[in-house]
Amino acid sequence: MKLLLHACCGPCACYPAEKLLVDGKAFDILYFNPNIHPYKEFKRRLNALRELCEKKRYKLIVDKSYPLETCVQGMLDEPVIRCAYCYRVRMRYAAQYAKENGYDAFSTTLLVSPYQKHELIIQMAEEAGKEFDIPFYYEDFCKGYQRGVDISLELELYRQPYCGCVFSERDRYEKKPKVKLD
Repeated sequence: MKLLLHACCGPCACYPAEKLLVDGKAFDILYFNPNIHPYKEFKRRLNALRELCEKKRYKLIVDKSYPLETCVQGMLDEPVIRCAYCYRVRMRYAAQYAKENGYDAFSTTLLVSPYQKHELIIQMAEEAGKEFDIPFYYEDFCKGYQRGVDISLELELYRQPYCGCVFSERDRYEKKPKVKLD
């Protein structure tokens, strides 16, 4: 089986790539993340993934397009489920790319993070797989989260402090008023 592995960043790709190799699965890594804000952060995460792929000799496919306006508008149109929109855009792109380029299945490194909404990622990926007639390969990469952290620290990869979108950046750094308890 030849797998296309969508990657959001270098650190999140560490464990899934290692696990796939150990399991004898052939894969290429795809970077497509128009949700990442600001643009400097988009580039920084891409560079960390490039660094991982160079050090480990993984094949990396990069879509350098940055349709931020479209992505942000989509998230504004679906404020309650903006994560669903974001996952859908990336999983649809990965599924379509995998189908058009002869892969047998696709997956994503988003599944390594305990901070992501796994059921929603799986739902969006399975819908994309059906739409483009290509299987979504599910594996619970989250159990290797700490191993991925260790690899990324060992390789001195840039580790980001938020998921990537402008809303998660705000939520991460916004100063919340302290609630006084009586």
